[in-house]
Amino acid sequence: MSRHILSLLVEDKPGLLTRVAGLFARRGFNINSLAVGPSELDGLSRITVVVDVEKLPLEQVTKQLNKLINVIKIVELEPETSVLREHMLIKVRADPAVRSQILEVVNLFRARAVDVSNDAIVIEITGDSQKNAAFLKFLEPYGVKELVQSGLLAIARGPRSMTERIGR
Repeated sequence: MSRHILSLLVEDKPGLLTRVAGLFARRGFNINSLAVGPSELDGLSRITVVVDVEKLPLEQVTKQLNKLINVIKIVELEPETSVLREHMLIKVRADPAVRSQILEVVNLFRARAVDVSNDAIVIEITGDSQKNAAFLKFLEPYGVKELVQSGLLAIARGPRSMTERIGR
C-alpha cells in the first residue's frame, strides 16, 4: 500500500462530506487524515484526504467521487511537488522548575506558547509530520497532558491554482 493525498474542490453543501467519506468506507479504506475548509471561491470548499491504498482501487474511488454532482475537481498531490503541513496544539505539564526548559524547546522548533497557567503550557506548532513528531518526542519527558491535531493541509507548489480552469 502507498500513501496518496487527494485534494477535492467541492460545492459547500450539507451531507457532501459524509458521501465522500462513505465512498472510502465502502471500499474498506481507512482515511488517515481529513481536512475541510472554505476555498478562495465563495460556495466552494477544499477537502484534503490522505489514504493508504493501492493505485488501482484509488482510481475506482476517484471515478466514483467524480460522479458525485457536488464534486467539482479532484487532484492527487505528490509530496515532492506540494507544500504539506499539519497543525498541533499540545498541553504540557510545566511547573516553574521546568518551564524555561520547555520554552527553549518551543523556540528551537519555532513553535509558540499560546497559553500559560501555573502548571501547564499550551503550545502551538505547524510543520510537516516529521517535525511535529520530533517536537512531541522532546516534550514527552515533561508529560503531554493533551494533544489535538489537524488533518494534513496540502497545496501544490508553483503559480497554478486548482480553481483556475473551472467554469465559474
